[in-house]
Amino acid sequence: MRKFSIFIMALGFSFNLFARESTLLDSGWRFKSGEVTNAEQSNFNDGDWQAVSIPHNWGWEEAQRGKDFYRGSGWYRRDLNPGTPEAGKRYFLRFEAASSVTDVYLNGERLGEHRGAFGAFAFEITTNLSATGTNLLAVRVSNQWEPDIAPLSGDFSVYGGIYRPVHLIETSGENFTPTDHGSPGVAWLQTRVTKKQAVIDVTAQISNGTLQKQPLTLAASVFDAGGKLVTKSEQSIQLAANVTAPYSVQVVVPNPHLWNGRQDPYLYKAVVELRSANGVVDSIGQPLGLRFYSVDPDKGFFLNGQPYHLHGVDRHQDRFNKGWAISEADMDEDIRLISEMGCTVIRCAHYQHSDYFYSLCDRAGILVWAELPQVNEINASPAFEETSRNQLLDLIRQNINHPSIFVWSLFNEVALRDTSDPHRELQDMNNVAHSEDPTRPTIAATCTDKLPQMNKIPDLLGWNLYPGWYRGTKDDFGRDLDRLRDTSRHGGFCVSEYGAGANTTQHEQNPKQPKTDGQWHPEEWQAEVHEAAWAAMKQRPFVWGTFVWNMFDFAVSTRHEGSIPGRNDKGLVTYDRQTKKDAFYFYQANWSDEPMVYITSRRFTERTNAATDVKIYSNAKEVELLLNGVSQGKPSDGTNCVFIWKNVTLKPGENQIAAKAERDGKKLSDSCVWTLK
Repeated sequence: MRKFSIFIMALGFSFNLFARESTLLDSGWRFKSGEVTNAEQSNFNDGDWQAVSIPHNWGWEEAQRGKDFYRGSGWYRRDLNPGTPEAGKRYFLRFEAASSVTDVYLNGERLGEHRGAFGAFAFEITTNLSATGTNLLAVRVSNQWEPDIAPLSGDFSVYGGIYRPVHLIETSGENFTPTDHGSPGVAWLQTRVTKKQAVIDVTAQISNGTLQKQPLTLAASVFDAGGKLVTKSEQSIQLAANVTAPYSVQVVVPNPHLWNGRQDPYLYKAVVELRSANGVVDSIGQPLGLRFYSVDPDKGFFLNGQPYHLHGVDRHQDRFNKGWAISEADMDEDIRLISEMGCTVIRCAHYQHSDYFYSLCDRAGILVWAELPQVNEINASPAFEETSRNQLLDLIRQNINHPSIFVWSLFNEVALRDTSDPHRELQDMNNVAHSEDPTRPTIAATCTDKLPQMNKIPDLLGWNLYPGWYRGTKDDFGRDLDRLRDTSRHGGFCVSEYGAGANTTQHEQNPKQPKTDGQWHPEEWQAEVHEAAWAAMKQRPFVWGTFVWNMFDFAVSTRHEGSIPGRNDKGLVTYDRQTKKDAFYFYQANWSDEPMVYITSRRFTERTNAATDVKIYSNAKEVELLLNGVSQGKPSDGTNCVFIWKNVTLKPGENQIAAKAERDGKKLSDSCVWTLK
């Protein structure tokens, strides 16, 4: 167990606070797949169970091979030995996520249940702890399909297990409660932000676990990045005995240093303290990024009053040979690759992602579309509506303080079913989102214009479009964009998904549009689809954001295409993160300020046609091609960073292909070898 003297929901800053302690419960777990009778009891013999560490999950082994995977229950057990409970202290267990239904027991007593695979949850265990300091923690998790839990269906695999970290939290008798939907218990609402002033309304859910009224002081402070106090506000409060209630305080930051996307993702340090006459009782510290933004239906997205185009990717959280049980290092690598490509925005599809990943986006200056797992269909039952509402509250309350998050998404590709009209449930969810957070708009991703009123429930709208892949040709993109312009509530929309599949081992000169469910997905076709799509979207300012589907290949147990079973291969990077496809470099050339040059079709190493076009991506103004050391000239046209040499003739045997360019005084080069048989 690793102990921390503070509990910070969004990482990145350290504070000298000792009012609470968090211990990571990552080791010492035993696991058994299947239903096990009496596994919650302390005297149960788990000697033959598998030793595991958390995070842990099941199902990915089969899913990534295109096979059916186990959807059922599994049990986890471990000893919990925090020592003899101290008088005046309170103890909590916080799970960052478990999939999908979780029942938690301590010393044989059931603490409670959480329904939903993606949000955090917490239970207080103060009165359940043994006086001896030795306890048995048992957790039953099931990823079995349930009619009340979204997603009811979807083009991704729902694994089972405790796949994000678990924490033991120790606080004083009065605290910012961890049990408010697993949130930090504190919300910093940016009520009004301008270049001259930021007005922030801070609401704290404060819990009194004692039997007496408690006179305390609630204080909110903002420090600059160097640790200097910028502003502070406090008020006296009276806590009733055994009550959890909200208390508010307002702070004003004059002339704020704005969080300005990738150009300047400036973060203040925000600290909320609960103090008694004897000192700090509890404290929560988080980064704070101050910003304001808007969407103009004709001119696009504006950040802090300036045009700021949102171009980026969709991301699933799973990873090759790990499923959902990914590490912080894995997420670090993901954000590095996304940043390297020049993205300004990420759609975290199709569910709540890790708090740590949102924190990485805060620090990288990448805006985030945060999504609810209402995918494809809605069950119009009171139970489904209640669970979905709780999933939305998990999403918003746990992540409301992340400056990178700019929209709360309500659904993805929901269609009208024979037994369930989604309109009322979605309208209710939209109202909940606005009540919880009046500072952010709602959004949804659609693929149908047959439900025009549904598409106008959220404030903003995204369209999932696949010309050149699922329908039409790649040249239909512009026509589709124009046709859909007025389908959102206020006009204008983003393209929330677009793309095509690609197997990096399959290549075709002058590729033809392949069958999406076929076994031939040449890398060249994916690149051509993206070139056509970006050209069309770039010309239309009412398309205020673009999201490539997908940043990384991911596992779908039911897919059998592109010669890789169990894979959605639309990623710009392979599932193992080892190979960047040609289309990755197309976007890097168009989006990144880092000088670059890249020869496409480099993996098309064995050729049978002597005459070939050579295509190079670069953000330089001019690029020179050399074939076997002989210059082939510099094309005069490099529209959208694409340079093409037509009908270059290869010689039999090996051919050295080289590119040279220069940008910002930096000499650039790239090379590869093609063999003509």
